[in-house]
Amino acid sequence: MPYYRSVGETPRKRHTAFRQPDGSLYAEELMGQEGFSSDSSLLYHRHLPTAIVASEAHHAPDWRRMPNHPLKPRHLKTHKLDVSGSDPILGRQHLLANNDCRISYAVAEIPSPLYRNAIGDECIYVESGEARVETAFGALDIATGDYLIIPTSVVYRIIPRGTLRTLVVEATGHIGPPKRYLSVRGQFLERSPYCERDVRGPSEPMLADGEDVEVHVQHRLGAGATWTKLTYAHHPFDVVGWDGHLYPWAFSVYDFEPITGRVHQPPPVHQTFQGPNFVICSFVPRKVDYRENAIPVPYNHHNVDSDEVLFYTGGNYEARKGSGIEQGSISLHPSGFTHGPQPGAAEASIGAEYFDELAVMVDTFRPLDLCDPALACEDTGYAWTWARRQLDPDTPPEVDPSTG
Repeated sequence: MPYYRSVGETPRKRHTAFRQPDGSLYAEELMGQEGFSSDSSLLYHRHLPTAIVASEAHHAPDWRRMPNHPLKPRHLKTHKLDVSGSDPILGRQHLLANNDCRISYAVAEIPSPLYRNAIGDECIYVESGEARVETAFGALDIATGDYLIIPTSVVYRIIPRGTLRTLVVEATGHIGPPKRYLSVRGQFLERSPYCERDVRGPSEPMLADGEDVEVHVQHRLGAGATWTKLTYAHHPFDVVGWDGHLYPWAFSVYDFEPITGRVHQPPPVHQTFQGPNFVICSFVPRKVDYRENAIPVPYNHHNVDSDEVLFYTGGNYEARKGSGIEQGSISLHPSGFTHGPQPGAAEASIGAEYFDELAVMVDTFRPLDLCDPALACEDTGYAWTWARRQLDPDTPPEVDPSTG
């Protein structure tokens, strides 16, 4: 994160003796990005964070990746993936992936194990429900509409309160606010659609006792074992204090301030985060274009450098009426396909003053593959909906020569 926090007990000077009540030293741990060249935090443990007593391979669910071939737009109905008794981490069902990120959906009712993603940052969006997120930095409460950023290698677990539905973007690098929103010293600028007042981080240490504590670690992409189960001699939630710029943080999409204009504004005004070769945007309820005869819904567009993923998570998405899009839907509009509003949507939107819609968009700059759960919940007739035809969903439409 771009600003400093200090939580719990820390010594006045870094890398100096900081003693426990019994006279022994607290164990200092530097967690930092890009070696020693970027954001970091110093944590003070009651026990050595290096002490493990066992390491064994763990075989997490592995979903196949298949190219979007033949090329076509896709519609995924994530609510078909409801699975009772799952947890928010091991229960993630992978939908779309490339070598930069992976997009998953989870329906969870039970606590997750302790977990560390050593590959990259995670962005978790809460479609519905509430949960307690316990981390080595302290605890955070999340609820419907919250984004949660978990930096690489933070040990955490999620404890749902009832049923929790989440969209998860796992990166192979770091996720943060767009650089154009920040000053050279990391402060949010006036033009940013959210700021430090909207951000929540852990406010106090979370101390837990325990010995021989298991942590699931995801640490490698590609062929071979990608997960290991490490057993720590002592519970990793033994941090009495920390300070720095690197920590888990959350903010609510309802605190995102939309940028509007006299005519239709392009998606970059809705950008919320940037990651390695992808961006995340938030489309929130907002006043829409107010010039006479302005068309508020998007124009047909072909993003030649990106695949566009939209997760529909509230309200009514005006441009998609008649396409079968519903709460929890995900649309994939790939590079190589021109997409836009459904037939009649542009005309119907003229004169509209307000859109009551909520959606999360992920634009990737390399093509996305489809995973098994995506195919299991696909609405296979979606690609033909712009042709205004009711068809067998598995049969592409034939072109009528009289209409072109």
